[in-house]
Amino acid sequence: MDVNGVGWIAAIIIGGLAGWLAEQFMKSNMGLFINIILGIIGAIVLNAILAFAGMAFTGWLAYLIIGFIGACILIAVGRAIRR
Repeated sequence: MDVNGVGWIAAIIIGGLAGWLAEQFMKSNMGLFINIILGIIGAIVLNAILAFAGMAFTGWLAYLIIGFIGACILIAVGRAIRR
């Protein structure tokens, strides 16, 4: 099975990297596991939104960028809810 043109193991690795980059960019302090979850869920959610809008991206670089943006959005939403 593929996730946006990358395999499941690659999705976990790229998701972790995207989550870590988002954590550094947003200056948040979360653990490795949460980084992986944020990166993967961020990529899945943003991919669904983009697919609904008629845009589709594949490949590891697209997954990394979309995961980063999605994770940043999730961190911002989490901060807004906590306040």
